[in-house]
Amino acid sequence: MHTPPAPFVPLVRSAGITMWRQIEQALRADILSGQLQHRLPNETALAERFCVNRHTVRQAVKALADHGLVDIRHGSGTFVRDDMLDYQVGRRSRLAHSVAGARRIGASRVLSWDAMPATPEIGQLLDLTAGADVLCVESLDIVDSKIIGVCSQYFPLPRFAGLGALYAHSGVTHLALAQFGVVQFQRRMSRVTARLPDKLLAQQLGQAVSLPVLHVETVYVDGDGVAIEYGISRFCSAAVQVVIEPD
Repeated sequence: MHTPPAPFVPLVRSAGITMWRQIEQALRADILSGQLQHRLPNETALAERFCVNRHTVRQAVKALADHGLVDIRHGSGTFVRDDMLDYQVGRRSRLAHSVAGARRIGASRVLSWDAMPATPEIGQLLDLTAGADVLCVESLDIVDSKIIGVCSQYFPLPRFAGLGALYAHSGVTHLALAQFGVVQFQRRMSRVTARLPDKLLAQQLGQAVSLPVLHVETVYVDGDGVAIEYGISRFCSAAVQVVIEPD
């Protein structure tokens, strides 16, 4: 399906912004407003629309791809990404529930786990005494074979000793927690900020360092209100949007 031709957009050559950047901004606005969907017009059509050469258009489209707004499929064209995942942030929901609800295939790939002394901030969030240890699990959130998040999770010790191996086997946090008798849980706190990634994080997420990530911090408690997990998830903002559910 092709998007109807867009009207001519005059560019301001003395605006202090390069031509390709102005084109990127115009196309970005069209994509975010829903005016531009599915497949982008080809380079020739875009060059005619903006009265520039194809090389300038190519730079603008590459920038859109670097920011995760479009996919360039060689031999097929350039397509607006429409695979955004709604992460439903509710009291009793986790990312796995949103993935399942969207009928997509997802799991966590555990990279490592190790015991470590809790930092003052982690200790406070998990209601731990000074000097307490936690189990730190590093993992990747993968949906439909694509990495959408890089996660660090902290679980109180000795209560969750051995959880790392169970988590690595199941690929789902709440299934691993169930092995420790945690069958009911709820979100006590979530904090969402936008941050620029470092090079390693950008590489893991397959995105440009100039594209902000969603930095989501969460504390979960069990059915008795005892803190069981503090997690930090760093999501590609072109792949995930956070949806806050009312209580």
